[in-house]
Amino acid sequence: MSNSVTILDYGIGNILSVARGFEAVGAKVNITSTLDGIQNAQRLILPGVGAFASGINQLRKSHFDSAIVDLSNNGVPLLGICLGMQFLMDSSEEFGETNGLGLIPGKVIPIPSKSDDGNQLIVPHIGWSGLEISRGEKSWSNTLLENTVPKSNVYFVHSFYSKPINEDHLLAHCVYGGNNLSAVVCKDNVMGCQFHPEKSGTVGLTILKTFLTI
Repeated sequence: MSNSVTILDYGIGNILSVARGFEAVGAKVNITSTLDGIQNAQRLILPGVGAFASGINQLRKSHFDSAIVDLSNNGVPLLGICLGMQFLMDSSEEFGETNGLGLIPGKVIPIPSKSDDGNQLIVPHIGWSGLEISRGEKSWSNTLLENTVPKSNVYFVHSFYSKPINEDHLLAHCVYGGNNLSAVVCKDNVMGCQFHPEKSGTVGLTILKTFLTI
């Protein structure tokens, strides 16, 4: 497989910064806003910022939702970034219950408003947090994070987080006020980063480069 990636432009997301991030690690970047562009993708990037309901409705309006599901079911590597990661879940509780793509069983829920010792937390969670190994494993070998050192800091901006039903689908988390928040999810060829790798310096670029090898 080549180093080509396709970034879906559906009207919501930090398209240019994601494109620049992949270009910086040697990817051939295609930006598409058509169904044909998705169907020809060798690797698909699903970015996103903002509210879950409005974002998923944008995908459905152009029938991108079913195309993304079909592509991932055919084994094409898929990476959701920030809101794009949340779309991978079954549903979200943001502004009422809204169905997602259902590629990874689980739900998007609010970040707790209090720390584990009862102090009020600032939400949204904005800033740098370290990546911690999840799933009870000792390393990230043979995963999206195989070239990433545990506790490496990456940049987050979010008020909700994904909670997979199966803990095996949680690759990494960060700790915020003593609460474990999912940072990277993975189920076979479907992956998601809650943080912004394109804004996370050399650590984030390493993750993007690793995605090119999957």
